[in-house]
Amino acid sequence: MTLEQAEGVIRAVVVYDGRLLLVPEGDGWGLPSGTPQPAETATAAAARVVYEVTGYLVDGTEPLRPREAAGETAVVCQLLSESPSDGGRFAPERLRWAPIAETAGTPLPAGVRQYLQGHTPV
Repeated sequence: MTLEQAEGVIRAVVVYDGRLLLVPEGDGWGLPSGTPQPAETATAAAARVVYEVTGYLVDGTEPLRPREAAGETAVVCQLLSESPSDGGRFAPERLRWAPIAETAGTPLPAGVRQYLQGHTPV
């Protein structure tokens, strides 16, 4: 297994108990996202970005394939903490755990939308 340096925008997909973690983005909601640091993998960048933005600890487990567009990667992350630590860019009350079924109006990349379809509760 080789580790590839990440480039462009990294979007973190954090799903827990049938809900998707969303952060304020413009006039709506979006996935926690940011850019990788030099020599950082996409999975490491996703975990760091989620912590910096929300205070939640996650483990970036796998980039979704194929990539949405040049310079953008979505990474599935596993939640490691039930509550966020202090210091995230957004306070906990500004975060949203949206039921997957209620994210239809949220602008999400097609690959993320397809991934979420497999996690929609029946």
